Amino acid sequence: MKSTYLAGRLRAVLRRLNVVTVLAVLAAATVTAGAASADTAHRGDRGRLVSVQRLTTLAAKEDVAAALAAARYDASTVRFGVDAYRLVYRTVDPGGRPIAASGLLVLPRGGGRELRTVSFTHGTVSYRSDAPSSMTRAGFVSSPAITYASAGFAAVAPDYLGLGAGPGLHPWMDVPSETTASLDMLRASRAFVPRTGRALGHDVLVTGFSQGASAAMGLARALQAGDDRWFRLEAVAPVSGAYDFRHAELPALLDGALDPKSSVLYSAYLLVAWNRLHHLYDSPDEVFRAPYSSTIEALFDGSHTGPQLFAGTPDTIDALLTPYGFEMLRHPTGRLAEALGVADGTCDWAPRVPVRLYVAGADEQAANANTDRCRATLRSRGVDAAVVDLGIPDFAGSRHLGSNVAGTAAVVRWFSHLR
Repeated sequence: MKSTYLAGRLRAVLRRLNVVTVLAVLAAATVTAGAASADTAHRGDRGRLVSVQRLTTLAAKEDVAAALAAARYDASTVRFGVDAYRLVYRTVDPGGRPIAASGLLVLPRGGGRELRTVSFTHGTVSYRSDAPSSMTRAGFVSSPAITYASAGFAAVAPDYLGLGAGPGLHPWMDVPSETTASLDMLRASRAFVPRTGRALGHDVLVTGFSQGASAAMGLARALQAGDDRWFRLEAVAPVSGAYDFRHAELPALLDGALDPKSSVLYSAYLLVAWNRLHHLYDSPDEVFRAPYSSTIEALFDGSHTGPQLFAGTPDTIDALLTPYGFEMLRHPTGRLAEALGVADGTCDWAPRVPVRLYVAGADEQAANANTDRCRATLRSRGVDAAVVDLGIPDFAGSRHLGSNVAGTAAVVRWFSHLR
């Protein structure tokens, strides 16, 4: 279904949030000189806690409710005040080499000593300071973690590589590194939480929004496979994911079925980010039209805010892509096809825990066909995942953003009733 949202509405969203939910800084994370090669990376170092910074305390549940309401999130499940921390920890880059990353940990100021854990993986941000652990108050990106913690869970929200306090650039939609960063953030959280007089239990409830929906499925699969000896998967609840870029998201982007500006930003992002990861082209003018071919890669360095990226890109995909760029995305071959195969494989497994896929009606950024294909793939593996229709939620004129708010409210209730 074609989007009914105008570019002007999206521009207002970006100015209001200072976060682009359709775009991120790109490329593989920078590795410091002398870092160990992939085959010599020290597995035992993964998840090691480097530093902790207390970000904020909302001492009373009334304080949390007020903060969530100000961020336009549902505060009806708040039971406790919360403490929020930034953790910096060791993980690995897309090549398996050691690197640091950061994330947000939010703990309830009440409840039992042993906490159930929710891992929330966030949607795309364009500016490194828009990552969850950079937020000192409840905002669009940090409010889900605050919601889960205030309901009694330990909420773990990785920034991913190259965002927050992590060095280098962020390799967007690189599910393998999203998975390792998420798993290692869980390990770092488990190492820190005893300092607060609490402990993390074995069970992890996994959720995520947009980009984070694929990351959530990647983490869930790793947990079920036993990639960590302590943590075990309890349930999975991704929201508004782009689970099938090749067959669902890319056709919708290229054919005008989604918001035009969103399509520009996603397409530009995919080509630039994955070129740095997989070398898809030799020169940007092969795939991008002038004048954007000379500026677009520099825009995606993590230091540009959402409004800056919005202003520096065209309003239509026809003004962005060369005929060769269109052909590359419409009929992927070679390295691009291989990379899409990895990104699009997040639903191709058989979860042995409850699974719900959350989706908004006529999402203008993540084509609903993504969720349909994920459900069908899971069903082919013998898993009948429920699809939860969030209706037509709105956040600053966007159904996609609205699904993060509505999905958080729905998922926290489901997680709370699993026991």
